[in-house]
Amino acid sequence: MYPTLSQENYFRQACGVSRSTYNWALEHWQKQYKVGEKPSAYGLKKLFNSIKKDERPWVYDVTKTASERAFTDLESAFKGFFAKRTKYPTWKKRGQRDSFYLGDRFKLDGLKIKIPKLGWIRLTEELRLKGRVLSATVSRTVDRWFISIAVELSETSRTVGESQATVGVDLGITSLATLSTGEKVAPPKALQQAEKRLKRAQRILSRRKKGSANRRKAASRVAKLHYQVKCLRDDFAHKLTTDLVERFGAIVIEDLNVKGMVKNHCLAKSVSDRSFGEIRRQLTYKAALYGRTIVVADRWFPSTKTCSECGFVNKAVVLGIKSWVCPSCGVVHDRDHNAALNLQHLGIPVGCRESITPVDDQVRPANLVAQVAEAGMSEGQLCPSS
Repeated sequence: MYPTLSQENYFRQACGVSRSTYNWALEHWQKQYKVGEKPSAYGLKKLFNSIKKDERPWVYDVTKTASERAFTDLESAFKGFFAKRTKYPTWKKRGQRDSFYLGDRFKLDGLKIKIPKLGWIRLTEELRLKGRVLSATVSRTVDRWFISIAVELSETSRTVGESQATVGVDLGITSLATLSTGEKVAPPKALQQAEKRLKRAQRILSRRKKGSANRRKAASRVAKLHYQVKCLRDDFAHKLTTDLVERFGAIVIEDLNVKGMVKNHCLAKSVSDRSFGEIRRQLTYKAALYGRTIVVADRWFPSTKTCSECGFVNKAVVLGIKSWVCPSCGVVHDRDHNAALNLQHLGIPVGCRESITPVDDQVRPANLVAQVAEAGMSEGQLCPSS
């Protein structure tokens, strides 16, 4: 959205009301829980309505939905905590994820939206989804304001080509995605391109006096750079995932342990910049939208070490190897393409392909070094020293 200065001030005030109400509800939730009571969103909301006129009259300056939603959000946060899905709810801080709930109290007209007490506000794009509008949430990212509109779709899937092809997708560092078709997608390297500007902006920020206006300006510049990096990364991921779901009927991906991968300090920055988790999230919801199938390979499936031709599992293949020769059939494999082919085999019904059974490592030929030499590779290329 493109709000005027007065409209932006209203947004900030509504975010403050939402944040303050949430923190008030969290405080009273904890107090009731300590004395043995059973707190609930309805009880806290009833208590808040009885005291807000005298103790918090400024909540009437903005839409009432800004404060009403806080109680439901808090109850949902505690339900997630007790179900061991999320961490214990914490206090909301000013300037971090500022947002407020608007409900259905707005009106859309092309590139404009009308909000009560504010009037019409310009938008960058029209609402593209067709269906019943349920609610909306206004949020701030750096210095930009967004409105997220929830729509109940009349159609659950989009009409696309009748492609029944299955593709295996191997995600990696050098190539962001290697497809079983042989295609390799280079990563955008958004963070790497902005690293010099980020270092300079962060040095300037560290020299500013804490609490000063200049420090707030410097912090805003750093936040803008990080936001640009995020936008570039997300845009590339959207283009990649949309292309995959439009071209293929079934997509096979790996269940990557991203949390464990970032513990490797040599690869942590590159792994984080590739956003593997975001790519999987986008593929999951877009597959449902396009009527496609997503197959997630088991985390311990040896896609890289298994020969896609004969099924031999070569345990000598480690992280640094880019290509290797199968000791059983002698085929030279590109590491990433071979993994993508093995993933593709998982997504094809057994009756529609030749069954490939991994060969146990104990039956590998004894004269492995000779076979590798005949293929034109050194033993170090097959299993380099640590």
